[in-house]
Amino acid sequence: MSAGLVYRNAVGYELVMRALYGRHYADRLRAVAEQVPAGASVLELCPGPGALYARHLRKRAGAYTAIDMNERFVARLTKLGARAFVLDLTQPAELPEADVVVMQASLYHFLPDAHEIVDRMLAAARLRTIVAEPIRNLASSSIPVLAALSRRTTDAGAGGHAQRFEEDSLDELMARYADVTIAAFKIRGGREKVFVLGSQ
Repeated sequence: MSAGLVYRNAVGYELVMRALYGRHYADRLRAVAEQVPAGASVLELCPGPGALYARHLRKRAGAYTAIDMNERFVARLTKLGARAFVLDLTQPAELPEADVVVMQASLYHFLPDAHEIVDRMLAAARLRTIVAEPIRNLASSSIPVLAALSRRTTDAGAGGHAQRFEEDSLDELMARYADVTIAAFKIRGGREKVFVLGSQ
């Protein structure tokens, strides 16, 4: 299955993210980066074209590894100096260990059993796991045409998931990890929520 427009190249991805988030796109990247201890090794899942690495983690992280199913994004990250490889994360596989494991705006790809990828992230993280996920989505719009268009353009190639998180459903999922939750907060603008989990 071919990827939607958002995932075809880095320029398109960045344009759509900026259109969706406006100035708060930079706020999300900054907020996530601030949760990564200086010098920590990082594993980022579904990193897109690598904005977090390029703008914040290249100098901050002690080491950085990225996993994505999009070959173009992996190639771009490799050119930027990151260790990156192609893997379909919807298939069961053990993740490489790192001090911090990060996923941004991609948890919905793993619905209806998103807890499984969070469990895998926790198993791989020595210090903390960071999940940043939209809680207001055009794909969940009550306008059918708008919702369908959003789902098609944001399909990473593993299927156009109709389901997206809202704040209540994301909170319900992350309540499983209440005993290891260090922080939970919304990004400025209220479109996205970040959860920081400690090691189990």
